Amino acid sequence: MTERTPNGRTGAQVLVDQLVIQGTDRIFTVPGESFLSVLDALHDCGSIETVSTRQDGSAAFMAEADGKLTGRPGIAFVTRGPGATNASIGVHTAMQDSTPMILFIGDVARDDRDREGFQEVDFTAMFTPLAKWAARIDNAARIPEYIARAFDTASSGRPGPVVLSLPEDMLRDVVETLDRPKVVAPVQPMCANAMTTLTDLLRDATDPIAIIGGAGWCASARENFATYAERIGLPVACAFRRQDNFPNTSPVYAGNLGYGPNPKLVERVKAADLVIAVGARLGEATTDGYTLITPDHPDQILVHIHPDPDELNHVYRIDLPICAEMHEFAEQAALWDDDLLSFDAGKAAHADYQQWTAVKPTDAKLDLGPCVAAMQDMLPADAIICNGAGNFSGWWHRYWTYGDFPSQLAPTSGAMGYGVPASVAAALRFPERVSVVIAGDGDFMMNGQELATAVQYDANLLVLVIDNGSFGTIRLHQEREYPARLSATSLQNPDFAMLAKAYGGWSATVESTEEFAPALEEAMQHKGLRLLHLKTDVEYLTAAGATVSGLRNK
Repeated sequence: MTERTPNGRTGAQVLVDQLVIQGTDRIFTVPGESFLSVLDALHDCGSIETVSTRQDGSAAFMAEADGKLTGRPGIAFVTRGPGATNASIGVHTAMQDSTPMILFIGDVARDDRDREGFQEVDFTAMFTPLAKWAARIDNAARIPEYIARAFDTASSGRPGPVVLSLPEDMLRDVVETLDRPKVVAPVQPMCANAMTTLTDLLRDATDPIAIIGGAGWCASARENFATYAERIGLPVACAFRRQDNFPNTSPVYAGNLGYGPNPKLVERVKAADLVIAVGARLGEATTDGYTLITPDHPDQILVHIHPDPDELNHVYRIDLPICAEMHEFAEQAALWDDDLLSFDAGKAAHADYQQWTAVKPTDAKLDLGPCVAAMQDMLPADAIICNGAGNFSGWWHRYWTYGDFPSQLAPTSGAMGYGVPASVAAALRFPERVSVVIAGDGDFMMNGQELATAVQYDANLLVLVIDNGSFGTIRLHQEREYPARLSATSLQNPDFAMLAKAYGGWSATVESTEEFAPALEEAMQHKGLRLLHLKTDVEYLTAAGATVSGLRNK
């Protein structure tokens, strides 16, 4: 921390001191002239690593991913105007994914405000719909107050992003001010009678199911809830892209909801007389457009456990709302014992999951199902799988067994370009683990330049680019709605293997299923950046078996 002097500290020094107090050890940024004083203060801060990225949206994605991995607010700094608008994609992702994050924006000087000066934007107006809280700090002496509130807001209840704009002249002001202590997010304990009431509902149920997801999970909460579910035989499904929230090898794990789920799991949810949503918001992707579980859910009882009271009864009619942190609820559930509760459904649901995830080879020259199986055999169980948006991810959502928590970085917001930046954040946070990027060709090209960041910071990345020369997800919808009338979905791509070599990495091109395992084995012999360019056929659109010819024949 910066030493106090009789002349006080600059706003930038105060800001960096507060970040240190709040436990920040890494920030992601594209440097800008609007916060040069902060960059200067960071120069002498030995406890915070400054990671310079190649695009502001990537910096925000990395901060969001870091927040997911640690449970603490991920931190990004960008400049005004173009920097902030680029970074907005990470704020939107953090909001939809309930991720703690703080975005700092260097802003125009206070005297120049409201003149539409160079790169000026009203950031409070811009980010208020996207974030939990957006504000501007005009008084350097109040920086400790704002930073403490930002960390508390980002971490409390339903976690999410906070955006603070920093006038560049304010950052240079010299002030005397008191530091605020480290913020500890308040814990929401359970109602004393909640487990008794939940047990009564379970006792009366014949076909219950739990759906878990959302934020606030940790390794102990995951294990405690698994102990409870396994003891009573309760089937547990994971919400969209929350597959690491529950042990995939558990005898009651039922699989994941979202796009391309197991049809048997869908029927199980529809037939359930009691649905227990633990942390999950039951959003559009998880519920297939609010149809799998409807907001009024006739003939179903809905229990909703969530740390934020504003989320309960927000969309759904809730029969039993329980406001509690995930670890609080899971610990009480694990300690709760009722010998009268016992269901066979958990075992049956897991058998359905195992059948669904057994790889079924196709006649594709490069079949991604066996490729996932080969990865599962060669990679350690705690590998972190990072992906953006696209049908390519469906093969891993279906066939990959997610290991330790955390081991999945995937945006529930459906943001393309997320995988590469997220994997850089993961590789820096957990250098002892394998960080894997799964990216479609369109997805990769949105932030593939962050391979330069990975090389610069010695991050160990394994990158798989799934190249079918198409925006595959949109092509799927296009073929369904307008068969054979292609428009704007075809792509002409570079040689991704050569691109990786240009960045200083190792690479190989894979064009058949038989070539994949040897290429992966060789990749694992190297360190640093490793990229496999998988050339696939656009005919095979999804892991569930949708094909171009099949859609056209319909």
